[in-house]
Amino acid sequence: MQRIPSAPPKIKTLPGDIERPLWSVMIPAFNCSKYLPEAIESVLQQDPGPDKMQIEVIDDCSTDENVEALVLKIGKGRVGYFRQECNVGSLRNFETCINRARGRYIHLLHGDDRIKYGYYRKMESLFDRFPNAGAAFCAWSYIDKNGDLSKYSRIEANRDCILKNWLDELAVGVRLQYVTITVKREVYEHLGAFYGVTYGEDWEMWSRIAKHYPTAYTPDFLAEYREHNTSISSQSFLTGKNIQDITKVINTISSYVPPRKQLKVNRIARRNYIYWATDEAHKQWHFSRNSKMVKSQLKEITNTYLDFPLFIKLSKLMVKVQLYSVVSKLQSIL
Repeated sequence: MQRIPSAPPKIKTLPGDIERPLWSVMIPAFNCSKYLPEAIESVLQQDPGPDKMQIEVIDDCSTDENVEALVLKIGKGRVGYFRQECNVGSLRNFETCINRARGRYIHLLHGDDRIKYGYYRKMESLFDRFPNAGAAFCAWSYIDKNGDLSKYSRIEANRDCILKNWLDELAVGVRLQYVTITVKREVYEHLGAFYGVTYGEDWEMWSRIAKHYPTAYTPDFLAEYREHNTSISSQSFLTGKNIQDITKVINTISSYVPPRKQLKVNRIARRNYIYWATDEAHKQWHFSRNSKMVKSQLKEITNTYLDFPLFIKLSKLMVKVQLYSVVSKLQSIL
């Protein structure tokens, strides 16, 4: 079995005669045990009961702690636990989450994120109000490794609604995080699960859904996305794989829009992401002084998209890196 599927993995259809809850909150986890209790507790504080909600942690063979014991301690028997036989990687772990989900609505809550009180009630109301929606999401907050607020997401609309021209908006830039979105299980059954890359796979998934189904939205801030240096996104920056993966994702998403728009959408999406990645490389440099990371990013950036203003930004960053290297060598000599 491919660790990174080359095509959307099929999601099995559940038998029509089984008892099904409305919700499946599936918590994929790998070496995030210091954050996992917060994720579980954020769900339990609004637990409507086992008849209405399945809650389960899917452990991709974590090595940082006995996750089963931790889940039992926090969940007190209310939270299910499943451990992969071997480490299968994030995409296969998400696939397992979806296939094990019995609910009509699936929320993939990563083990390092949190949701706020009222999230599930609000998502239910959106699906009730907009029954044709395949997915629904909310505004969210960014939190740091300590759980403190760092910033807020953008607002897509000022009221609960079906987002208009959502595929066109998504096609040119990343607009949401896993923690914010709930997807109907039947949608995954129709379209398949995540595939292709391990960075940006969610951007492709939400765009694939938007191509086939309306997406509902609420401007209420009901989810919290954690940024920290051990996340998949942070690790991919060290090698430049983030840009390699995003390039593949952009090419795929561009194919979802009408042919007359594809070249323009592809170019805008590349520009938007590369400018963001350049700003992120600046921030990461000031935080870590990791020259290997900066050089990896600069190499992939220049191979992907370049214009004159971007050239100036990259030059300034490279000068900072080189000056720091010279000063460090002089200090070591002195």
